[in-house]
This record gives sequence, C-alpha cells and structure tokens, in this order.
Amino acid sequence: SVRCKIFLGFTSNLISSGVRESIRFLFQNRMVDCAVTTAGGIEEDLIKCMASTYLGDFHLEGKALRSKGLNRIGNMLIPNDNYCKFEDWIMPILDQMLKEQNEEGVVWTPSSMVWRLGKEINNPESVCYWAYKNQIPIYCPAITDGSIGDMLYFHTFKNPGLVIDLVQDVRRMNDEAVHASPRKTGIIILGGGVAKHHICNANLMRNGADFAVFVNTAAEFDGSDSGARPDEAVSWGKIRMDATPVKVYADATLVFPLLVAQTFAVNWVPKPSLN
Repeated sequence: SVRCKIFLGFTSNLISSGVRESIRFLFQNRMVDCAVTTAGGIEEDLIKCMASTYLGDFHLEGKALRSKGLNRIGNMLIPNDNYCKFEDWIMPILDQMLKEQNEEGVVWTPSSMVWRLGKEINNPESVCYWAYKNQIPIYCPAITDGSIGDMLYFHTFKNPGLVIDLVQDVRRMNDEAVHASPRKTGIIILGGGVAKHHICNANLMRNGADFAVFVNTAAEFDGSDSGARPDEAVSWGKIRMDATPVKVYADATLVFPLLVAQTFAVNWVPKPSLN
C-alpha cells in the first residue's frame, strides 16, 4: 500500500440524490484530505438539515410542479419553502461575516465560508459540519452558482460590502497539491465539470496526480472535460505518465457507496475529531 493525499471531487447532485451519507462518512472519519464541489453541494447539504427532500419522478410535468411551488432535481422534489428557510438561516451569518470583515479584517474565501457555515449548522448529519469539525477544506470556486449566490445577491441590497476572495482559494488549492504530504496524491472524482477540472488542474502544478479514479457517465466525443478519459489528463500533465488511472463508466449514486464499502470502510477504525 502507498500513502497519499486524497482529493475528493463531487458534483452537487450527489448530495441531493443519494450519496451524501457516504461522503459524510469520509469526512467524519478523516479519510479524505480536501474536496471540491459546486454551490449545490454546499447548500443542499445544509438545507437537508433544515427541511425534507421528497421522492418524486423523473417525468413529473414542470408546469404542474411550478404551480405547486416544487422544484425537481432528477426524481427528487424540493419545496420552495426549503429555500426560504435557508435564506432566514444564512442572512444573519452573512451579516456577521461582513461585520468581522470590516471590524477584524477577516478575508473570506469560499472554503473559509464553507467552514463557517458548517460550524453554524452544528448538525452531525452535515458534510460541511464534519469538514469544519475536522478542518478538511472544501473548495467551491463556483460558490455563486446556486442558492448561495442568490443569497449573496440579496445580501448586497440589504447589507452590501461582503467580499468573497476567490484568488486566495486558488492559491491554497494549488498549494494542496504542490506541497502535498504525504508526497503522492490520489484523486477521486464523482461526476465532471468544475469539481473534476479544479482538482486535476491543481495537480498539474505538481506534474500530475499519482493515482486517479473517475466515476461518471459522460462520453468524451463532444470534447468536454467532464467526459474526458484519464488519458486526456495525462496529456496535460494533470495525471502522471507512469500512473495507472481508471475511469468507471457508471452512475456514481450506485457505485460510490460500494467503492467506499470495499476500500475506505474495510479497515475502518474510528478517529477522534480535531475540534
């Protein structure tokens, strides 16, 4: 076996639609070292601590759902009221963040904001809670692309001035790879888009990851990074030339819990949290 620093990437739908508990298990037991997700991967984790998501159907008519105040994610239904509860919860936190920025000189980044939200939610069902508790950074370069972005937008009218600094997080994320300890890096990426490329690009800064596992259903033939096979990342120097990466063409909501059960969980020994 080879020890390495583990980067976990996951798209927001995986929090919404089925593997939140598996991801939380990894954070709770400090089995990953850092992560990248999108805005929905943060907000849906937090909202699930406040209100329920319901099982629907992929073929429910959009007009009918809209008239009833229901939003569909795949076959999951989320009432508008869930986002109202989220707004009521997050606005005082944004006010406090702005106060600390102005009075204490705090520079907020997406990852420090995620830790703050994890601290404030104070719920062991939350991935963000365990990320804060165990000081595992979650980077979210697209943090404005979701309900959190809506809340930041609304906040500019109510109490303007809060700044979220992306550049500091880019530096910190790339340094996660450049100064990795243990020296080798392994990347596990569920889905594509920002969560996939941000991790791969950080590992470019160290001439590539040593180990890589991609799990997604996307094809490469439209030229998308989401569908690209690991060998394309090798050509860019994002995965090392001597690595033996794997792409699993499968639905991550089915496959990832099995992967966790047969790898991370096999020799699982509970670890105390850092906070």
